[in-house]
Amino acid sequence: MKSTTLAAAVMGLAVALAAPAHADPDTDFARELHTYGIYGPRDYNAWLGKIVCERLDKGVDGDAAKSVRFITPNLQKGTNQAQAWQFLGASVNTYCPDKRPVLERAAQQG
Repeated sequence: MKSTTLAAAVMGLAVALAAPAHADPDTDFARELHTYGIYGPRDYNAWLGKIVCERLDKGVDGDAAKSVRFITPNLQKGTNQAQAWQFLGASVNTYCPDKRPVLERAAQQG
């Protein structure tokens, strides 16, 4: 009986702690941006994040620093450089994870 109760409690805890599945990456992206203090219209930020990925994919921005230079003036006034980098990271993680090596190279270059 104790093992059944313990198993049920563990299963209940696992279900409670499991991250909810989201079918909308734009909403997840907006939530991540909010953790960095980046706000603004959800659809605009999602569009900008997707454009960032398209620019990386087409070679318009050859590296992460160039992407950040593109992002910075397109974010809300008062957004700082660290937030622009966080926006880039969130964009890559959400919309183009195949471009993570661009971020890794930037981190290695320091």
